[in-house]
Amino acid sequence: MSTSLEPYTVAVCDTQPLTVEGLKSVLAPLEDLRFLASADALAGAAELVRTRRPCVMILDKSFGAQSVLQWIAELDTLAASTSLVIWGVSISEAEAVRFVQAHVRGILRKAAPISSVLACLRGAAAGSTWMEEAIFRDLPGPGRYPRSELTRREQQVLELVEQGLKNKEIAS
Repeated sequence: MSTSLEPYTVAVCDTQPLTVEGLKSVLAPLEDLRFLASADALAGAAELVRTRRPCVMILDKSFGAQSVLQWIAELDTLAASTSLVIWGVSISEAEAVRFVQAHVRGILRKAAPISSVLACLRGAAAGSTWMEEAIFRDLPGPGRYPRSELTRREQQVLELVEQGLKNKEIAS
């Protein structure tokens, strides 16, 4: 964590360099949040947490909800001082609940307004749990992918993949 004089440090693990640069730009003028480092894979994120000890680590859910949950479980006690924030293009209610159960401090969509992203980072850095209201409020009905061209069955398979099921489990 940070003292009142030092900014909270933020690291990010995301597969998209432009997203990382955008976050750096948003944080640059702020006095209370400072971009620390980035990684493009979960192994690199673990190394950042262990060696650089950011106040907040943002993890992209696109690595797969199950992979992210496993990564969280494998972090050692050295990472206890880092608050984790998960963000993604889409996050289901079930995934959000699993992340909260894994002691994630923040959950938001990548499409969240900048004010929400900053509120999440500040809350997580301060040790609070913060979740974007839209995760629960704005989810569409059973299809969950309102602009998708996937068939209903393809959407079901996609949801099972996002939950981390293996091919044989999905086939059943």
